[in-house]
Amino acid sequence: MNMIKRFKVSFSKIFNKLFKKKGACIGIYGPPNAGKTTLSNRILKDWVGSEETMGSVSHIAHETRHAKRRNAVSIETNGHTISLDIVDTPGLATKIDFHDFMEQGMSDVESKKRSKEATEGVIEAVKWLDDLDGVILVMDSTENPYTQVNVTVIGNMEARNLPLLIVANKVDLPNADPGVIKEAFPQHPMVPVSALEGVGMDSFYEALAKQFG
Repeated sequence: MNMIKRFKVSFSKIFNKLFKKKGACIGIYGPPNAGKTTLSNRILKDWVGSEETMGSVSHIAHETRHAKRRNAVSIETNGHTISLDIVDTPGLATKIDFHDFMEQGMSDVESKKRSKEATEGVIEAVKWLDDLDGVILVMDSTENPYTQVNVTVIGNMEARNLPLLIVANKVDLPNADPGVIKEAFPQHPMVPVSALEGVGMDSFYEALAKQFG
């Protein structure tokens, strides 16, 4: 192989490595206890095929206080495979009061530490928006969707012109009403699921591929 040909082959390899299309980086956002980590864990359970999880879950708010990323999750739907980097972010809140943690049985010291970490987690989640290709916004379908957190995330995504998929979670609960979420934000696709029970996940993966594939 002559020098020119070797150069062309070498340059081609470098070019392909630098410009090879990578999977989109998708952030999972929402208020505390909406089920973000439960959804993240469900995705890994369905497609990674191991005991790997994004993190633990708890009935106490702000269990996730640091963003966690899982790269190259391959998802198959409708005969196609997409690869996504999934980022499970801390719950967004407009107010974090350490007294709320004390009411859950934590000590004064523990509550203040949890409050500080939760506040730092919110800041980290907001910073992650600069590095994402899209957002999955998880809402609790048993609660009023017109919250400042939900409206702020949606407005931010629209301003950045990034794709958004709304997940109406907890449809397994008797008072769930995902239709209210759809009526509140009709401009964005919405899929009802129970991340805990695995209900509606096939539809979720189809919507995921359509939005971010």
